[in-house]
Amino acid sequence: MPTTSLRERTRQTGLVIVSLAICLIALELGLRAANGWLGTWPNFVLAARTVLTGLQASQYVHDDTLGYVPRPGYATADVHIGSDGLRATGEALAGQPILAVGDSYTYGEEVADAETWPAHLQRLTGRRVLNAGVAGYGFDQIVLRAEKLVPALRPSAVVVSFIADDLRRAESSRLWSADKPYFDIDGSKLVLSNVPVPPRTDPRRTLSFAQKTLGYSYLFDFIMRRLNLLEDWFGDHIRVHPAGTGEKIACLLTDRLHALQQASGVPLLLVAQYDPYVFKTPAFGEEQRVLTARLLACARARGLKVLDTFDAIAKSGDPVGLYAQWHMNDKGNALVADAIAGALR
Repeated sequence: MPTTSLRERTRQTGLVIVSLAICLIALELGLRAANGWLGTWPNFVLAARTVLTGLQASQYVHDDTLGYVPRPGYATADVHIGSDGLRATGEALAGQPILAVGDSYTYGEEVADAETWPAHLQRLTGRRVLNAGVAGYGFDQIVLRAEKLVPALRPSAVVVSFIADDLRRAESSRLWSADKPYFDIDGSKLVLSNVPVPPRTDPRRTLSFAQKTLGYSYLFDFIMRRLNLLEDWFGDHIRVHPAGTGEKIACLLTDRLHALQQASGVPLLLVAQYDPYVFKTPAFGEEQRVLTARLLACARARGLKVLDTFDAIAKSGDPVGLYAQWHMNDKGNALVADAIAGALR
């Protein structure tokens, strides 16, 4: 009797598995037929990473210290990178410039050259502003770029901008298919690792087993899109530190910013910016504000001047209206530039 019962359960389990497999195959074929993918079976993850690698190769060049920097001479209808690797901000003005370093919010993703906050700041102050922002940078790369450019460009002031997500990026050695430098914590000191930074890895060598198999499924791709999980599924990231370590690293990096200010004699302003979801999702916004406040407190304790743009954005009357999709639009960048100009005065 026990043997018969076991056989029956095994048979039922097998039927369930076969039925589920038939349903999934039917859904896969049905979705493909409905969306024109029945005759084409690419690996969607590999295709996305290949496209991203191609775009990055045209827009950036490898850098042993930073991972990548804007390609000198790169240009589109809205974006122009000079021979110095900096984004255009308008007419080159005489005198010592202001240097702006940061991530995509400084670089000005989703807006034209004249609509970035460094370009607005240049018009407001009447002083040349050098836009050294780089999309995708972590707080670690932002600080390293400031250390590299300040001695070479000898600005009159430095504006270091960040969003809270830049702290999380400091926990990884690879983000969006691009290898990067990162810091380890040794007691109370930081140790730079992954330098020289390796060149980009061939996308075909970065797929996990799941991506090599499920990557061919249009059904799985469809589900991940609906769940808004494509960034994690397509993204080629390597985490080297547990969550929360980036906050500690960023706090220690303010020591390096203070040392840079002291060694160069150039005043430095640390500016906190925010992504649109801070204003769209209250719980997420509160978390991001806490992270931001802690980093600004670290900077103040080290004698750095700081600026938190949250209140200026929140009091605008329509915070979400200051953004394009993921980044600030022209109006939002003008507001941030005005706040920075006031702090620099």
